Amino acid sequence: MQEYLRIFLTTYSKTLLDAGYKILLALVILFVGKSISKLVRNSVKELSVRFHTLDATLVPIFSTIAGYFIYSIALLIVLDIFGVNTSSIIALVGAAGLAIGLALKDTLTNIAAGIMLLILRPINVGDFIECGVVTGTIQEIGLFTTILKTPDGIHISSPNAFLWSGNIKNYTRNGHRRMDITIHISTIEAIDPFFKKLNEITYEEKRFLNDPKSEVIVQAKADSSTDIHLRAWTHVAEYWDVYWDTNKKINDWILQSKLSASATSA
Repeated sequence: MQEYLRIFLTTYSKTLLDAGYKILLALVILFVGKSISKLVRNSVKELSVRFHTLDATLVPIFSTIAGYFIYSIALLIVLDIFGVNTSSIIALVGAAGLAIGLALKDTLTNIAAGIMLLILRPINVGDFIECGVVTGTIQEIGLFTTILKTPDGIHISSPNAFLWSGNIKNYTRNGHRRMDITIHISTIEAIDPFFKKLNEITYEEKRFLNDPKSEVIVQAKADSSTDIHLRAWTHVAEYWDVYWDTNKKINDWILQSKLSASATSA
């Protein structure tokens, strides 16, 4: 056995050393390629944030493409080290790509949908959207999925094709939004005091926009109740703060009016 091993090493020592050198060099190149790929991805993100060279919506997909490009170059170098004809490999990959594309048509659909989302821009990073059962703020639009964060802090990863094929409600895009507050009052109560108070609230609230103008209307009337409707516009960033504050003012006034009425009747 020892003699056989000695003969084997004597005969193939040069081949083994050459193969070992190539394997070691290939591992080093792959490691360096992976490191450079990660560095390039992070650099694209950092430079975009620092110098605003890319739209925030495009940063994730450009950084991903740049990383894959660097890693692909490293793989081609490794193949060349082992004497593989890279031209034939590229042709083979092209042919195999067609077969893989047919097998992974859903994945390619997500890529195509992601590209269309980036070109047509129905959504951008930071927009609060609703699409089917998905609701949240856009964090990232990637090659395959779009990342959202719900108001209660839940992470959602939605396939691009789902967003592209659905009807998207973008609550952020127009910059301002109308709030609708409805008050139900009994038919035996006078409407004028409610109209007067709601108009006072809309006049005093400086965060309401003057254009479009706020409205107080009778929305609906039933046998036992009347619905008074307040419509007012505000900036998207202030919407919920104004909505909650306005509801609180209305509720406080209604409660105070009932207490005053009770005290008077007593």
